[in-house]
Amino acid sequence: MKSTSLSLIAGVVALAAVTGFAAVSVPGDGGATEAKAATRLPVEQSSLLCPAPGLSDLAETTYTSFTPATKGGGEAGTAELRSSTAKKDAETDAAKDDKGKDKSKSKDKKAETDKPVVALKEPGKPATADVSGSDAPALVGTATGRLAPGWTTQQTTTVEAGDARGLLGVSCTAPDTEFWFPAASTAKSRQDYVNLTNPDDTAAVADIELYGPDGTLKSDVGEGITVPAGSGVRVLISTLTSTAADDVTVHVTTRTGRVGAVVRTADSTTGSDWLTASAGPAGTLVLPGIPADATSVRLVAFAPGEDDADLTVKLLGKTGAFAPVGHEELHVKSRMTAGVDLKNLTRGEAGSLLLTPARKDRATPVVAALRVVRGKGGNQEVGYIPATGPVGAQATAADNRAKGSVLSLTAPGAAGTVKVTASAGSKGGTPVSKTYKVAAGTTVAVTPPVPAGLKGTYALTVETQSGGPVHAARTLTLPRDGIPMFTVQTLPDDGGTVEVPAAVQDLSVLDD
Repeated sequence: MKSTSLSLIAGVVALAAVTGFAAVSVPGDGGATEAKAATRLPVEQSSLLCPAPGLSDLAETTYTSFTPATKGGGEAGTAELRSSTAKKDAETDAAKDDKGKDKSKSKDKKAETDKPVVALKEPGKPATADVSGSDAPALVGTATGRLAPGWTTQQTTTVEAGDARGLLGVSCTAPDTEFWFPAASTAKSRQDYVNLTNPDDTAAVADIELYGPDGTLKSDVGEGITVPAGSGVRVLISTLTSTAADDVTVHVTTRTGRVGAVVRTADSTTGSDWLTASAGPAGTLVLPGIPADATSVRLVAFAPGEDDADLTVKLLGKTGAFAPVGHEELHVKSRMTAGVDLKNLTRGEAGSLLLTPARKDRATPVVAALRVVRGKGGNQEVGYIPATGPVGAQATAADNRAKGSVLSLTAPGAAGTVKVTASAGSKGGTPVSKTYKVAAGTTVAVTPPVPAGLKGTYALTVETQSGGPVHAARTLTLPRDGIPMFTVQTLPDDGGTVEVPAAVQDLSVLDD
């Protein structure tokens, strides 16, 4: 074997040792060995973006950051969320230093600016932080080492009065280049904002497209929106068009860079909450976690392609599936938003909505979300449930209290089994786990386990054990003055592990 071959073997072996991403073998006289099956390894870095919670001086916000405990070790790492204004403030201070200003004061301010809003110290135990008022900024965060796999942060805001009143909850999002938001609105009673947060060191440029019941809502001002490096911007969608529409689908894309995107809705009658992005366009969608006492459920769907979509609508309840009377099917025209009131869909029983193609040979991709209202008259409260993917290997909902959480589990296909673990509390408590079996075509709504001796808040981690895919959502209820304030967070796979293909080197091509 020539020296070229030996050098290549040494390089490949070193690469495998450092990255753990490849299995290497040197062929013997029998030739190359067969490639091994791919393996799943923990991610080494995660990013999260939390939107600015403001718009009300009465806003009280809690951040709960959590990474599930795992059996493996790995580097200690960090998991911190910092103000999106920190970078700007640091740059301003540096500029002042260059001009000969008082550097000691500048350094003190920089140290305060650089301090994370919330920092997680160890897996398996939540870290929390509180902020108040309307001027709280968006947060930008990164987790590394053993704190990265499954890192989750919940932003929970309570506003007790005004048009923005309500319990607003959102799982801080990972940056991406495309988002779909059915169930937004430009109606006069609504004040819906698209919140964009840029985690990177260069500016991002985003476009916002709006689609109503009759198609595209024309607008030039939604194009080329600059999101400065490490910052967040807020766009009132009713300023992007002159058309008032009850049901609007918001499509966010980036021309350059990436952003986190979430829509904050506010209604003068039903209060406010966050609307997170729907799962990507697909022929079959699952929307889990409709509360048993919902007084109104509105389904909003959009078909982004060139073909119309015909969908079968079913509610998966405690004992099985049934079609809502009068709304067994939904027709969604191409590039038009369709909305339908399902009214008292649940009939006192928690459930999940399943959308499937009316014709198996014609599965037109759609996106969808539910607008759910609880309460009556002046004591109504709104929440949103976007279509979501299955729990997969693992999913987590942070910020659970001693009371007020309901976990919904649904198996749209085959029966499935999941393990639910309640973490240690942020201020004390011992983790506990419980296993749940979900029959095919049903939804199970349970009061989740609570850590023994709980102090503070805790996280719920759901892991698939066996059977078909299980979809999940957590409802958090914190009543205020007769208003059943609530918020729903779906639990798709947290992406804590990635599939890494094994590789086998065949160096015979280098032989003379």
